[in-house]
Formats: sequence, C-alpha cells, structure tokens
Amino acid sequence: MVDVLFRTSRLRKVCESDKESRRAHGQDCAKRLMARLADLRAAPSLEELRHLPGRCHELDGNRKGQLAIELSGGKRLVFEPADAAAATGADGGLEWALVEAVRVLEIVDYHKKKGG
Repeated sequence: MVDVLFRTSRLRKVCESDKESRRAHGQDCAKRLMARLADLRAAPSLEELRHLPGRCHELDGNRKGQLAIELSGGKRLVFEPADAAAATGADGGLEWALVEAVRVLEIVDYHKKKGG
C-alpha cells in the first residue's frame, strides 16, 4: 500500500477531515479528494493509479517531479514521490511501480490565472 505523507500538518488536517475538506474546497471536491486518497492508500504502488479515475499524471515545467490527480472544478491533488531517488529508473524517469510513498504538496487549480 502507498504511504501518504503531507507537506504540512494543516494540509494533513484538510485531507483527513471531511469537514475541513468541505470547508476549504467545497462538497464535490472534498468527496473526490477523500476517494483519491483512499485509492492512493489502497494501491500497492503508484502504478495502480494509472488505471483509476482521476487521471493521475506527471507534471512538467516548473512542476517537474510532481504528479497530479484531477479532483473537481479544475482542482488537482499535487504530490511527489517521498523518495524520488528510489523511484528513478535507469533512464532518469519516474518508475511508477517503485513508488510506495508520496508526499502531498497542495490542492490547487494551477491552470487558473492569477489575479483574475
């Protein structure tokens, strides 16, 4: 099972409390967040998430090394392998099957324009 860690204690609280999650992100997003975290925790490795709802995918650009799962309303659950070195293949890319722990970084709509 994938171990799920959190960047901050506040983020952990939002992700582990339905009430806090609904308050911060709304009912639909909170429901999907809880489902995706349950999927993560139940998966033997990150590879399993490639085939589940939420379109788990690697990010690029200034978010290289991070992954995201779609939630609701444009929001994504953004995380990274907790031990990136152990999950890096010979070609330097992420070996999804080797990822057994992730660190949740944020819940964000990174496509939304700032200031507008």
